[in-house]
Amino acid sequence: MKGVILHGGHGTRLRPLTHTGPKQLIPVANKPISQHVLEDLVEAGVNDVAIVLGDIYPEKVKEYYGDGSAFGARITYIFQPEPKGIAHAVSLCEGFVGGSPFVVYLGDNLLKGGIRDFALKFERSDADAMILLCEVKNPERFGVAKFDGKRLIGLVEKPKEPPSNYALTGIYFFKPIIFEMIRQLKPSWRGELEITEAIQMLIDKGYKVEYDFVRGWWKDTGTPEDILEANRLVLDEMEAKIEGNVEDEASIQGRVVIEKGCKVKRGALIRGPAIIGGGSVIDSSVYIGPYTSVGRHVTIRRGEIENSIIMDYCTIDVNDRIVDSLIAPYSTIISNTSKPTGKRFILGERSHVEI
Repeated sequence: MKGVILHGGHGTRLRPLTHTGPKQLIPVANKPISQHVLEDLVEAGVNDVAIVLGDIYPEKVKEYYGDGSAFGARITYIFQPEPKGIAHAVSLCEGFVGGSPFVVYLGDNLLKGGIRDFALKFERSDADAMILLCEVKNPERFGVAKFDGKRLIGLVEKPKEPPSNYALTGIYFFKPIIFEMIRQLKPSWRGELEITEAIQMLIDKGYKVEYDFVRGWWKDTGTPEDILEANRLVLDEMEAKIEGNVEDEASIQGRVVIEKGCKVKRGALIRGPAIIGGGSVIDSSVYIGPYTSVGRHVTIRRGEIENSIIMDYCTIDVNDRIVDSLIAPYSTIISNTSKPTGKRFILGERSHVEI
């Protein structure tokens, strides 16, 4: 089985973070979202992977993943010059896939427990396609499955009146017959080739389309709030590990990961679940609260931080609380006041804030 990671899209709901890189490289628990996806594929035995690049800094994706060998994969890069839909992106992979079954995994999705069991199920079946579904509270935001009893009879894209509460997760298993269906598609009202329409065509033409349900959580990381929730979910699964230098009288409480090369000075308090990246310095007057990811080579001299993602090479020196925030790499936040109040930020790369 081969793998396809879709790494395109403009990420408009995540600006300004996506002004300087693709949304799939935003870190969750100190790993890019698409790295979690790639590791899922490799864990499932899918090592031959195509990454479909969009026009938002594709060179950054190539620079990060290289040929894939550092991640146990062989990566082929395929360029999608403009966002014409998931089905169009999949169609570009026909030469890469050849006659093999393959799995398509949206690069901004996260799934607890990975896809190993689903991949095995599909490989052992005679199905032409298999979709993964998750029960959600707001199905109108997603592609939704329609059933007749237990039989899948259709898919509806973002319906005003959903026929069920089961959303497509953005993980699809296909045999190469899907390319024939895509060739027959016409652009939707959005000007895109819809993968839901291609799968519907399989169903209508009598091909075997199976489904299964994810057994843990699934997260589509399309908004800042989604990314922070994904960060909380992933941190909740992590085990404590102290590899850096924690001075005496520094307090580490709960499940905290301190990476190699990190220094936590005496008097600092870190309350998990949290992760502190290698090369970072947490000074003595700092409090880092639950569900916070601090990237690599970050310096935090003062302040309280909770439920936030602080990316690489940031500097924070505030007499204040920072909460529910996404701080892009190389940003600086400096406080010029003495009275602490809670602050929430979504900062793009190389921002500088004085408060």
